[in-house]
Amino acid sequence: MKKARWQIWLGNGLVLLVVLVIVLGITYRVNHRTDSWKTVQKNGEVVIGIDDTYVPMGFRNKQGQLVGYDVDLARATFMRMGLKPKFQTIDWSMNQTELATHHIDVIWNGYTITPAREKKVAFSKPYHSDRLVLLTKKDSAIHRPADMRNHTLAVQTGSSGATNLNTEPQHLKKYLNRKVVQYDTYDKAINDLQVGRVDAVLIDRDYANYDMKHEQQRTPLKIVATGFPADQYGVGFRKEDRTLRNKVNQTLAELKANGTEAKLAKQYFGN
Repeated sequence: MKKARWQIWLGNGLVLLVVLVIVLGITYRVNHRTDSWKTVQKNGEVVIGIDDTYVPMGFRNKQGQLVGYDVDLARATFMRMGLKPKFQTIDWSMNQTELATHHIDVIWNGYTITPAREKKVAFSKPYHSDRLVLLTKKDSAIHRPADMRNHTLAVQTGSSGATNLNTEPQHLKKYLNRKVVQYDTYDKAINDLQVGRVDAVLIDRDYANYDMKHEQQRTPLKIVATGFPADQYGVGFRKEDRTLRNKVNQTLAELKANGTEAKLAKQYFGN
């Protein structure tokens, strides 16, 4: 009996020791994360995570070239910093994971600053503002959020719209009585809107305006205002990357002062 108890105590002790080693290892890695600026500077490039279907912030033009307000602003920023911008298309719903695992260095693609995201990501100073709207068919009976009752809403998975829909239900969700349909990209949601699979898309106004102006639509569309507050866009960094974040903030301020930002805004957003 004593031998059996001794074996149990020994076994339990080994288990506790293994757990302790794992915990200490994780704690060490968390507490010893380092600023990656020297590595970025040595490589001479910065990897930017984007959704390349998100007009007018980052998308492919008819020639297949990557363009957009954020793309051009990121290029101008990092070239001014002496770095080569390398754009990496990612699954937008996994953007924070891509950043944390160092597959990308920054998230820069209409990335809305939210309290939930700020817990995991360090943001630059806001550089652009936008609002969530409903995009629907021009002849639809939807003229305000309350008209969404008995209609189907589409959202992009991982978007600020999908988040705000749940965190601020008073603006739209309280009127919904059908299941919300999620899409990995907005262009797929808009396509389903035009063929009648959904009745409206919760989307950023800039995207909706650009799509209506530049894309050949099967059916005319319209924008319906919502009560959601304005979104502020920022560049997302790992929390330990203070140097890169500070340098981007400084460079964005310089591009605003010299008129580069205003020129890009006029190009992609008009007046």
